[in-house]
Amino acid sequence: MILPMFPDPAPALVIRYSYLWHSEFVSGREEGIKDRPCAIVAAVKKGADDDWRVLVLPVTHSEPTDRETAIEIPPATKKRLGLDRGRSWIVLTEWNEFSWPGPDLRLAQGGNEKTIAYGYLPANFFAKVRAAFVARVKKDSARRVRRTS
Repeated sequence: MILPMFPDPAPALVIRYSYLWHSEFVSGREEGIKDRPCAIVAAVKKGADDDWRVLVLPVTHSEPTDRETAIEIPPATKKRLGLDRGRSWIVLTEWNEFSWPGPDLRLAQGGNEKTIAYGYLPANFFAKVRAAFVARVKKDSARRVRRTS
């Protein structure tokens, strides 16, 4: 059995996670249907003994109908992270929030399969993702799904 490594969560880190879409949550599901790469957009630890609270944005192959709702990951970044060759987008319209480490973290596929992490998004690209996500949250056009507490 492989014991996964759980690095400290950090913004821009791409992890493998059982993401629960808002539509799945509303229908009563408690677990995501599919494990997928997700980008950590924020990680907060209130005290030395407290758990991390982590916010993740999902990565999907589904091309958005509205270009303002997701940002495409550059092919070179996908390759460096060890992700597949298909086009992928980071969704900005919803996020999962959970305690780190949580039961929904999964071993990364395609890269180092001893960890849940693929690697980091480039700083400039991540800044663009975070700014677009924060703008949506401020406009109340992004939905949170609170997972493990």
